[in-house]
Amino acid sequence: MVTLRALTLDDAPALTRIYSGASVRHTTGRALPLDQAEEKVRSALARAAETPRAQWSWGILAADDMIGLIALRRRSPVMGTISYILREDSWGNGYATDAARQVVAFAFTTAGLHRVAAMHHPDNPASGRVLAKAGCTRAGTTDQPAADGTAVPYEMYAARPIAPACR
Repeated sequence: MVTLRALTLDDAPALTRIYSGASVRHTTGRALPLDQAEEKVRSALARAAETPRAQWSWGILAADDMIGLIALRRRSPVMGTISYILREDSWGNGYATDAARQVVAFAFTTAGLHRVAAMHHPDNPASGRVLAKAGCTRAGTTDQPAADGTAVPYEMYAARPIAPACR
């Protein structure tokens, strides 16, 4: 359904469209200007060259149109976190679920992780459904600081690879 591919410097304008409007409501709350999008891509390219690799970032493409971004960050030798964002006009089509499934599989096979975690804002239950469909289980909540200094209880999810005997 979607294709994941490494970012290129040419993706910066697409990132400005992705990081805008309702898509940023539960992230930074701010649109991403072109200069910051270019820096985001440069940073992702630099991390891709690191050894050992601690982060992977992919553009999410639907029919050659970059509609989102998904990342896997190694937090320890065996644990990683996933984050993603989709352009608002692409919501509701299963694209985030497909991308998250691909990254969870990558985490357990190629990256060699034993656990993957993610969280979402409590006002974004659709993201929780994405994580559940991608093989994650709700694991509780964690307080995250809001812009006004209050704590917001984000929903936490985690996944572990299925043991061969359980498949």
